[in-house]
Amino acid sequence: MSRSARPARLVAAASVMAGALLLAACSPTITTKPYAPSDGIRVNLTDEVRGINLMVVSEGEGEPGAVLGALANSSAEDVDFVLAAEGAEPISLTVPAGQTVYLSADQEGDQAVDAQIGTVTTHPGGDLDATLSGAGVDEDFFLPVMDGTLPEYAAWVPNTSGV
Repeated sequence: MSRSARPARLVAAASVMAGALLLAACSPTITTKPYAPSDGIRVNLTDEVRGINLMVVSEGEGEPGAVLGALANSSAEDVDFVLAAEGAEPISLTVPAGQTVYLSADQEGDQAVDAQIGTVTTHPGGDLDATLSGAGVDEDFFLPVMDGTLPEYAAWVPNTSGV
């Protein structure tokens, strides 16, 4: 390599590195944005009022389902939530200011409520049309339906055998 080619390569390499750093600095940091880290869905009604990891666990279409997830209220006021899913009676509950209520979950020391859907209108792997309401906001979303195939959800499938 000639002596005159070496500085040109260094300048080119430095330009590429500077360009990469500039692009990285302009890109948003995705991990700082709220997201649903599991199979459920996150529904933000406001910055302080949200549904977290919401899903239904059921044996199948036409069977009952357990709603899993949580409703969080980090505001200074109690919030009345209503979760309405396709083909089911709405689930209504109040989440006190600064609290989180877990749906169909065993949580020691935290609030938990049994949340059931009488009849799921789609198959596991599908989605139910749903609306979460609270703090004066209504948000439509797709509520995922899971079954007991995955061990972490097997215990939550409603028992329809009567045993």
